[in-house]
Parts: sequence; structure tokens; C-alpha cells
Amino acid sequence: MPVSHPDSFKSRRTLTAAGKTYVYFDLKEAEKNGLTGASRLPFSMKVLLENLLRNEDGRTVTADDVRAVAKWVEDKGKAGYEIAYRPARVLMQDFTGVPAVVDLAAMRDATTQLGADPNKVNPLVPVDLVIDHSVMVDFFGQPDAFRKNVDVEYDRNGERYTFLRWGQSAFQNFRVVPPGTGICHQVNLEYLAQTVWTKEENGETIAYPDTLVGTDSHTTMVNGLSVLGWGVGGIEAEAAMLGQPISMLIPEVIGFRFTGKLPDGTTATDLVLTVTQMLRKKGVVGKFVEFFGPGLSNLTLEDQATIGNMAPEYGATCGFFPIDKDTIAYLEATGRDKDRIALVEAYARAQGMYREDGTQDPVFTDTLELDLSTVVPSLAGPKRPQDRVALTDAASSFGPALADILASSKKKADGAAAPADNSVRYPVEGADHGIAHGDVVIAAITSCTNTSNPNVLVAAGLLARKAHEKGLKVKPWVKTSLAPGSQVVTEYLEKAGLQKDLDAMGFNLVGYGCTTCIGNSGPLPEPISEAVNKNDLVACSVLSGNRNFEGRVNPDVRANYLASPPLVVAYAIAGSLFVDITTAPLGQDQAGNDVYLKDIWPTTQEIAEIVRATVTRDMFETRYADVFKGDEHWQKIDVSGGLTYAWDDRSTYVQNPPYFEGMTADPKPVTDIKGARILGLFLDSITTDHISPAGSIKSSGPAGEYLVSHQVRPVDFNSYGARRGNHEVMMRGTFANIRIKNQMVPGVEGGVTVHHPDGAQMPIYDAAMAYKDEGVPLVIFAGKEYGTGSSRDWAAKGTVLLGVKAVIAQSFERIHRSNLVGMGVVPFVFAEEGTSWQTLGLKGDEKVTIDGLTTIQPRQTLDATIERADGTTLTVKLYCRIDTLDELEYYKNGGILHYVLRRLAA
Repeated sequence: MPVSHPDSFKSRRTLTAAGKTYVYFDLKEAEKNGLTGASRLPFSMKVLLENLLRNEDGRTVTADDVRAVAKWVEDKGKAGYEIAYRPARVLMQDFTGVPAVVDLAAMRDATTQLGADPNKVNPLVPVDLVIDHSVMVDFFGQPDAFRKNVDVEYDRNGERYTFLRWGQSAFQNFRVVPPGTGICHQVNLEYLAQTVWTKEENGETIAYPDTLVGTDSHTTMVNGLSVLGWGVGGIEAEAAMLGQPISMLIPEVIGFRFTGKLPDGTTATDLVLTVTQMLRKKGVVGKFVEFFGPGLSNLTLEDQATIGNMAPEYGATCGFFPIDKDTIAYLEATGRDKDRIALVEAYARAQGMYREDGTQDPVFTDTLELDLSTVVPSLAGPKRPQDRVALTDAASSFGPALADILASSKKKADGAAAPADNSVRYPVEGADHGIAHGDVVIAAITSCTNTSNPNVLVAAGLLARKAHEKGLKVKPWVKTSLAPGSQVVTEYLEKAGLQKDLDAMGFNLVGYGCTTCIGNSGPLPEPISEAVNKNDLVACSVLSGNRNFEGRVNPDVRANYLASPPLVVAYAIAGSLFVDITTAPLGQDQAGNDVYLKDIWPTTQEIAEIVRATVTRDMFETRYADVFKGDEHWQKIDVSGGLTYAWDDRSTYVQNPPYFEGMTADPKPVTDIKGARILGLFLDSITTDHISPAGSIKSSGPAGEYLVSHQVRPVDFNSYGARRGNHEVMMRGTFANIRIKNQMVPGVEGGVTVHHPDGAQMPIYDAAMAYKDEGVPLVIFAGKEYGTGSSRDWAAKGTVLLGVKAVIAQSFERIHRSNLVGMGVVPFVFAEEGTSWQTLGLKGDEKVTIDGLTTIQPRQTLDATIERADGTTLTVKLYCRIDTLDELEYYKNGGILHYVLRRLAA
């Protein structure tokens, strides 16, 4: 951490709010003292500028670094200048948090082995871990579904939860929010985030913008509360926890201007799907997006949080909203401390960070605009969040989407191939109904994206009420679930009497967690699953989530659509994507009259009246009063252990990872990559779900075989996400997604490759281990947007444990590129536009040599020599995506954890 403060721009001042005095670093004073143009910066850039002003130490942050941010109004983020950024805190969920705590525990062991004090390995900034990713929808559509799912959750995850309770007691500055509380991003929005942070230092209270990084890409949800945060991999978050600054290039900032007002009948979900599509088309990967314009005054803060949440889906680092009257009102409504609320407004006004109608627009790198009145009800699918389709076109567009899915799948059905429509219904054993292509088998109100927004949840409840009153029912093949993002949701739904209406339509509470959105949808009823697989049917899900990538939601479901909560209920009633719910009746009422969507769709006024009457400050104060206490299950967990963890070799959930085996006080010299074999040839948009699955584990794959060999029954496999604390499971699951397509084995889905030179086809894990035994390094080739998706550190950890030394792609997603470097894997892109592994004619049987790594510099161009099987060679230029000098140090040390550990042990 900084040990001195030159205060080159004489910005240190005091501020009084609600009778209390705070020290802060005044941007207006700094502008007077040399930072010309600071007042014209985007609000998000003002947060970065303050961060550097406050952390100036002449070493990691210099006066020139501060000037570089102020100069943004001239270069608009195109200068490529590197800065060292220090977030105020770190947020984790348990899927990514468990392996992070495993790494910290392993670092304590390694510190001991290097002869240093293990207590040096401690978070130096506040860390909150929210357990929200482990509950699965095993039980649904029944009053006691929540209780039963919680019981199963604790039974499945006892080892993990015991480990986390040890971490809570062993590490300083580390808090755990127990299971059953809510989703980390909603808990962050409703409770943890403060908008303006404070800390005590040398007898003074320092005030500064609340900032964070999170081990989940949807950390950006809190951007709606004017908190600058984004997702990073667990390895990068660990470094931040341990006092290391985050190296980043000063970003471009794209301004997104809102005008107008959402029309009646549309939702924040429809808006965010529209925004996602527009920004994906614009191209904002690696950039900040900041929202501005008069339309902001017509959006609720929850609407803004919904838009901020989806930043990973539109590709941006963050989607930031400035502080305004709605920010203050939300802090008040959610029970924040009165003195903190007074500080937020006083601080924002003093810093020029407060937006009002008429506030001058900042300077942006580029802009685009949306008139809110043009937004229409929408879905997104069947595979990507940016693939928006207007609700009126959903049914007509599904036929072509179905044909594409079937054409891309070479799966062989047990019976005759089903026609590419829903004309044939196939029998379901023990049921008096059949099932067809396009049937909705999962309808889930889930995810932080929408369950943080009372307007869309109340809308779902009202639609359920109206449907129930008219006698409509959910189709019998639909698995329904309601998984709110916090306990407050349950309280206001019950207070409004809407929960009983949702219950009546099958949307009973199943848990407080990510559930379906993260792949924890639980199994389909066995007869439905059998019918789907026997007949190679393309079954569908409709969920109020933010992700619908292939293989993510459920292994039996190949078409997934994102939608607002009321549309989730509507599609559960309709039962099929082939039904045009805008024109066709959803069913008949008790008198036999057709009932249409318009007959049960709630008005904006109806929704607003219930929200005003039921969502109150005391709900938040009560529900968050003992947020770290947990239920009786959590309190009964026995806590044992000391500074270091007592690893259990028998555990299939938590194991000491091998990253630090043989580690020395000084790093070993970097070597060139010689004669590497190709482990995989992949096309565009390979996601972190493809690379490192989060969902179910197949008993027939390497991971399943490992668990069976350790006496774990398939019914107890749990998920990859839940087993991220065990590297043996995770490395076997790397590239094992059931839908991934390695082009070395065309026409085959799943984690399969070809081992060379013998040409044997085998699982990717088995091939990697064979190459490891042979002493052969490995490389991966891929297309555009490699690593899109969650900030999943295991996508990088698994890659390095398989022996991959470099990934060569046409482009990378921001977080995954950073994570690869953090694990000591070099990311390369083809230096010449239009070059790909296809244009090079690669088949996968080549050898790859990359020279120049011993003297590599950030963003350097190198030559790779590719030797074909017939002995001929070609040379291709590669552009190194190690972007900064700090990243170069991480790479030279074998990874960011090794770099930090050596500094701690020195």
C-alpha cells in the first residue's frame, strides 16, 4: 500500500456532512492546480482520477499518472497509458470465492515453506463473500420446495461450507454472507455498497468513491448505484486483496444517451436487451460505457442496476450511472445509515460528481443514443444475450433457429429424427401429454438481473394473479421456479399477496441464489428428460437471467431465451416457443372464452401502486440486521483449524492445488515454446462455459470417472461450480462442455481431441496428460471473442494445468485474457488482419514453435513457426496480449499469485 503522499496537486481538503468532518481529495482544487479539463471528464473517469490522486506515492502512482487521466479529455482514452488502480473492496460469490480462499490457504502453506510468516497472507482491503451459487432446483412447484432445497444444499456442500467458515475465522478483513440470504450482486446493491466509502487513517476519516472488483462478471450491477466495479478472475481479486494494484490501461468511455420514457407494457428487461444488442453492435469490449441524457430521469435506480448488470453481455468493462437524486432516494429506501446518505450527497456535489437535469454532458470517446419510447417487449436467444428478438417475432423466428440448432448437432436419436417443427408430439412415460420441439421445459424467475427490480417481480405476480383468476394453468411439462435475489423480495411479494398467486401458478420459492442462470436448474423430471433425449428434441427454457450460452442452463435444453419475469410466467402458460403469445390465446377461462396476453398483462400504474405500498425501508433494515448470522444449518457448522488449513486428502471438494509445488524464492527464467502440439482448434465465441463448465458433471467423462473412483455416487456429483475447490475435478472438466466443438474432430460435440502423432481420438484431459508425460507443451487456437462469459478463473487455471503454454485467437474477452496472463499462459492474437487458423489451413496435427519469449515485452509482435505433418513450414506473426509491464512481471513469475507470494516472503 502507498506509504507516502506527495499531493502534487494540493487536492487534500476537508468536507463536513451531517456534522462530521471528512478528509477528501478535491478534484476541483486539483483542476485549479494543474489538472486542466478534469471537470469535463466522464463521471466514471472522475472516479479513476480521484483514485490516483488519493493513492499517489511517487512509486506505483506518480504525478504523471494523474496527469494522464486528466488528459483524457484530449486523447479520449486512446493513448494506451497504463495506471495502477486500487479498488476499495472485493466482492466474491462462492463458486469463485471457494477457489480463491483455497488459493489463499495454499499461499499460507507456501509462505511457510519459503520460511516466512503465514499471517502475512491476509486481505488488506475489505472482502465480502456471499454464498449464492450452490443452491439447486431439485424441488419445485410445491410449498416446501425452499426448505427441501436448503436441506439438500447443506448436505451436498458441507465440506465447502466448513472450509469457508474456517476462512471466515482464519483471515482478517474477510466476511461471509451465509447461504439463503440472497445473490451477491443484489446483497451488494441493497446492503454492502455505500456509494461513498470511508476508512480511518492516522486519526482521520477519509472519504472516497466506493469502488470494487468482484469475482463474478455481473459485479457491474452496482454501477447502477454509482459504484465503479467490474468482474475480475479470482486470481486477480486475490492480488487486489493482498494489496497489489490492478494494472489497467486508461479506457475509452462510450457515452450512451437516453431520451424519452419507456412506453406502457414494456419492462427494464426489454430495455436492457435492446441496450445489449446496440452496444454489441457498436463494439465496446474493454471500454467503459457511461449512461447520460434526459432519459435517466425517467428510469428507476433498479432499472439502472438492471442495465449495469448486463455490461458483460454487451462486452463493456462497466456500465456506469452518475449519482443523482434517485441514488440518494434509493440509499434512503434501502435503510442505509443517515450520516452515510448525507455524506454521499455532500461528497458528490463537492466533487462535481452529481448529475441533475441540465448538467453539462461530459466529453466521451464516442456516443450512441436510444429513445426509450421506441423500446418494445423482447426476448433474447436462443444462445446469446445480444440476440434480441421482438416478442412479436419470437414465434416466427424460432423455426429458423431450431433448424440451425439441429443442423449444428450431429447427435443420433434412438428413434427417428423429429421434424424441424412442433407437428409431432412424442410420448412422455406415465403422462397424458406429449412433448415436441420448442416446448418450454424450464420457466425460471431467477438471477440478480431482474430479481433486484421490484417493478418486474410485481409485474410477474400480477400476471400470475390475473391468469389464476381466469383459470389458466402452467403446462404440465414446464419446470417452474422462483429464486429471488434477496429475502426482501419474498417479504414484499407476501405483503402484496402476490406470492400466493405465484404459488398457484407453480412459481413457489425454491431458494435465494443464482439457480437456473448459473446452470443450477436441477434435473428435469426423468420422463421429460428421457423423451427429450430419446427423440433428440430441442427443448427450451425461458428465464429472467443474463446468460443463455450453450450447455449452461441444463444439459437437456438446447434453446434458451432471456425474458422479463412476467414473460417467464406467460411462456410457462403457453408452453412453447412456437406459440405467438402476442396473437394466440394462452388458454381459456372458466366460461370457455379465449384469454390473451393483453388480458392479463398488468399496467404500469398497477405495478407502481403496489411497489409504493409494499416496498419499505424497514423491510431492508429488518432483513439485513443479522446478515452474517445465517440460519440454524450455518450456525451448527463446527469451526476448527488455525492459521493454516488442515487439508483432507479424502475430500472431493477441497484440495491443496499444485500451483506452488517446487516454487523457489526467485523465478525461473522464461523459455520459448518449442514444438508444441495443438490441443484444440475452436471457432468464434468460445465462452468460459465452454472452457470450464459450471453445471452438471457427466459420469462418463474424466471428471465423473474421477469422482466414481473416489466412491462418489453420480447422484452426489453436484456441479463443476460447486467443486471448484478441487483441481482434480476441475482440470478434468476443462474443455469438457457437452456442447463444445473441437474442429480437430469435426461433427463431434464435447471435450474430445486427437493425440498426435498417433492420431488417437480421446478426451482432451487424457490427451493433455499423455502430452505431459511425453514432455510436450501445448497451444490452443481459436477465433473471435475467445473467453466470453463469466469471470471464471478456472477457465485459465484449468488451461494451465493441462499444460497449455499459449492461446492464439483472433480476439479475447477482457477478463479471460487477463486471467490467462495471471496464470502464466501467454495470450496471442494474429497480428495481420484477416488471419485465422482456418486461413492458415491448420488441421491440428502441426507443431508450433514461438521464439522471443525470453525477451518478450508488452504488446510485442513475434514470429511463430508452424511445421505441418509433411515437414513443410510456414511463419505467422503473432501480437502478444500481455498488455502492461505489471502483467509481464506476473508472466515472468509464473503467475500473479507467485509474484505476490514472492513479495510477501521477501
